[in-house]
Amino acid sequence: MEEHSIALVDDHHLVRNGLVSTVNGLGGYRVTVEAGNGKELIDALCEAESPAIAIVDLNMPVMDGYETIAWLRANAPTVLPLALTFDATDDAMVKAVRAGARGFLLKNTRPAILKNALDSLMLTGYYYTDSTHDVLQRHPGMKTREERERERVIGSITPREMEFLLLVC
Repeated sequence: MEEHSIALVDDHHLVRNGLVSTVNGLGGYRVTVEAGNGKELIDALCEAESPAIAIVDLNMPVMDGYETIAWLRANAPTVLPLALTFDATDDAMVKAVRAGARGFLLKNTRPAILKNALDSLMLTGYYYTDSTHDVLQRHPGMKTREERERERVIGSITPREMEFLLLVC
């Protein structure tokens, strides 16, 4: 049976070690790259063969999961990013998908669901649950909290103030 290589990016050592054991025990998958943040992943990918899938924690120091997934999309498009988080909010999911995540999993998921997600990524290039699909379908133009705040602030700036800011910058 062919084993697909996995990069695992999580800043918590115990979580990462547990995930390595879980992934390696699923059959058909082997963690070949471990990193504590996106910067470490980029450094590791310079020295290693690109994995098929990158399981990426969204909340990390130095370079978070959103930045890491966006970097993978731009610089390693053959690597399929799977977002992993404790944050079950619609904002986190939308932001991850916009960054380029091909799937979204909560950290409290069972190993069988993780296996299903990895299998789906390898088979179709995507893994979305019914709830993920529902959120994206119900809110095709959904904006994250940060995007709504940015629009509010930019909307309150006069054209003359914007001209000044552009000149200063």
